[in-house]
Order: sequence, then C-alpha cells, then structure tokens
Amino acid sequence: MIDPDFLRLLVCPTSREPLREATPDELASVNAAVAAGALKNTAGQAVERELESGLVSKSGGTLYPIVDGIPILLSSEAIALSETHSSS
Repeated sequence: MIDPDFLRLLVCPTSREPLREATPDELASVNAAVAAGALKNTAGQAVERELESGLVSKSGGTLYPIVDGIPILLSSEAIALSETHSSS
C-alpha cells in the first residue's frame, strides 16, 4: 500500500490525471493476461512478471506497475487495461 500523502503527489506522466491504487479485480485481470503470455506494455514488450500492485489513471485506462514498492511511472511501462480484458 502506498502512503496516501505520497499518492496525492503522483500523476499519470502522459495525461497528468491523478492516480489511484489498482483494485484487486484490476490486478487479477492483468495477472491473468500475464499468465496467459498475452500482455504487452505500451512499448510493445511482453509483460512477464505478475504484479502485486499498481497505480491506475483516474480515467481507468492505464495501469503503471509497482515493482518492489517503487511506482514505475514511465509511459513505456504502462499497461492499457483494455488489453487485459481482451486477453483474458
């Protein structure tokens, strides 16, 4: 879990929208697509590691992984949540 004060400072690097923590359902959908080998990030690279947590843009379209407690707020590492629904 991310400190709420820290989370209030974070924004999507592309849209500048506020971020929120991913829900368990969102993470389950992402991880199902990872397990199926069917998920790529916005850079086109396969996502091979299941996520324990992530941050989602306010619009709900983009997830940024949190790896070892560190939010990875790089546009190239983002995961389009629409891809997880079509892949699962």
